[in-house]
Amino acid sequence: MKPSQKKRLGALFRRKIARHSIAPPAFLRALTEMSRELERQLGLLIDRGGQVRRIIVGDAHRIVVPDLGRLRAGQGRFRGLRLVHTHLNNSPLSQEDLHDLVLSRLDLIVAVGALEDGLPGDVHYAYLLPHNRDGHMWHVEGPTTSQLLEDEDFLFLIDSLEAEFARSAVQGSDVEEGNRAMLVGVYNKHTFDSEARMSELDQLARSAGLFVMSHEVQRRSRPDPRFLMGRGKLEQIIMESMQMGVDLLVFDAELTATQSRNIAEQTDLKILDRTQLILDIFAQRAHSRDGKLQVELAQLKYMLPRLGEKSKAMSRLTGGIGGRGPGETKLEVNRRRARERITRLERQLKTVRRQRHNRRRRRQREAIPIISAVGYTNAGKSTLVNSLTESQVLSENRMFSTLDPVSRRLRLPQGGMSLFTDTVGFIRELPPDLVAAFQATLEELEDTDLLIHVVDISSPTFVEQIAAVERILGELELQEKPSLLVFNKVDRIDAEECQHLCRRYQAIGVSAIESSSLPPLLERIEQELTTQKRLPVSPTQAEYVVASE
Repeated sequence: MKPSQKKRLGALFRRKIARHSIAPPAFLRALTEMSRELERQLGLLIDRGGQVRRIIVGDAHRIVVPDLGRLRAGQGRFRGLRLVHTHLNNSPLSQEDLHDLVLSRLDLIVAVGALEDGLPGDVHYAYLLPHNRDGHMWHVEGPTTSQLLEDEDFLFLIDSLEAEFARSAVQGSDVEEGNRAMLVGVYNKHTFDSEARMSELDQLARSAGLFVMSHEVQRRSRPDPRFLMGRGKLEQIIMESMQMGVDLLVFDAELTATQSRNIAEQTDLKILDRTQLILDIFAQRAHSRDGKLQVELAQLKYMLPRLGEKSKAMSRLTGGIGGRGPGETKLEVNRRRARERITRLERQLKTVRRQRHNRRRRRQREAIPIISAVGYTNAGKSTLVNSLTESQVLSENRMFSTLDPVSRRLRLPQGGMSLFTDTVGFIRELPPDLVAAFQATLEELEDTDLLIHVVDISSPTFVEQIAAVERILGELELQEKPSLLVFNKVDRIDAEECQHLCRRYQAIGVSAIESSSLPPLLERIEQELTTQKRLPVSPTQAEYVVASE
């Protein structure tokens, strides 16, 4: 551009318009004259005070809206900026313009035609809509003229829209702000159990204390490396999250650090992936010292590689001579502290492991048979332990209600005694860091004499759950342990279907809440332990070991 043109752009930047006006005719004429002279699209970002904040110079066909930073605080709030830009061919708003409106959550987007003589042509403008029955994300007005545009009261329009967004976001929901979640699943086109996966993610979210507002699913041949989902789906999620007042997005995948950052920058929402959600549930459920140590270790191992991502608040310098900045120092401090904490936790967990090993040796000396309940989370393991041992182990209808192994005395039909241990539930694609952290707990299974694999037979995905548990047992090298397959919650399915499934899988059908269904299971347990020559054991011995746990 010529110096004179830059000077005129500077004068345009310094102009201020009336707060209630979208853009007055004289202002639009100055903009279109400059755009036609340059033969380029020009855009102005104007705040609600009427001050021009940025000038964007594009080419003949488009402009690129820059990164505008984080949103203003408040439910249902817009960016506080409107974009007024030119179209050299006097065309209406393009699809790209509407995308910018959604992605940047602008107050308004205006397109004014720049005619050959430099005068303003047709004017079109659009604004976002709150939740509506038709599912429309925006409303487009035009064509109109620059004179008629001046009659619109901009501040009244925007204040009304924001109030409507705020009302629709909280309508019918008394949920605490910060807990409204939208669940997002991005699956391969050949993934046939996407509905079951989203249902499981829903259960996890509710177990974590979140209020699930909606589910969004997209099928792609491959995940997008930047946003996991496609750009169109991202725009839809941004719009719906704003309309419903969503506070966070939960993804049924493990996001890379880059994907998580990119999505957060686009949506201005808190982002959780499946691993973070499970770790958060474990953090809520951990009550014992051992459990808290194991959960903290898993969280630190998950977060450590993500500490290398520089945020906007940190220096973007890369270190080295001439490149040492406060951000780099902060990053290194965070990394070092995380590594030091991981080392301390691993040292403490070694002590825990030794203590557990000593307790297992004591049980071995007493020759007390050990039975362990394993299975998918929320299959009913704790309820079964309570029913068989007449105890009060915590049992709730939610995922991962039990983290720490709990042992109780079990009396068998012929009078023999054993220890029945309740263990942490498994889940599909259990985070590796969590498995590693809970190694000290899972080692309890190494000395068990009999595994009771509890399955929720009423679940539509019980076959996949069986496979997931068997896969994890294989990873723990426990697949050779004697085991009994127990189908729980048989009262929720047809009796004839239950008998067929029990015969097919050679399983024992029970309902943990109905004691009358449990004697066959006790007899099979006693039979298995007798075969292993692990019985009898006196009640006094079992009581002593349980008390010492």
